[in-house]
Amino acid sequence: MSDLTFLRRAIALAEEHSLSGTAGPFGAVVVRDGEVVGEGWNRVVVDKDPTAHAEVLAIRNASRQLGTHALTDTVLYSSCEPCPMCLAAIYWARIPRVVYATRAEDARAIGFDDAFIAHELSLPWEERRIKSSQALREEAKAVMERWRQKPDRSEY
Repeated sequence: MSDLTFLRRAIALAEEHSLSGTAGPFGAVVVRDGEVVGEGWNRVVVDKDPTAHAEVLAIRNASRQLGTHALTDTVLYSSCEPCPMCLAAIYWARIPRVVYATRAEDARAIGFDDAFIAHELSLPWEERRIKSSQALREEAKAVMERWRQKPDRSEY
């Protein structure tokens, strides 16, 4: 199957689930060796979960199906350019390739504006809108060090 076939599947998921009125118009599939191993569509409103984006759900689905968090031999197809959160998830999943249909500006034109998030991420913590503080660093670092010393730890 071609990239366009899988991209059309992502678009079909977006259409099918967004017409119900409970999902945004976004769909995604994860493919390995020419086979769909994960699908997802926007479920933010229905699940009351701001992280329930199509790409994240497709990655979760593929990871469960393949029994691994490292999707190094897959491709993600998305009906829209991934937002900053989804892009981070793609990096964490180690997906080496993404194919998408619409651009971020197309999503912005219908009310899905994530440009401010990308901008915020480019700022140092002290300049971001979300206020933050740091405490108990040494206690938390000790936990990290104990984990690092475990011979049976799971790397990711």
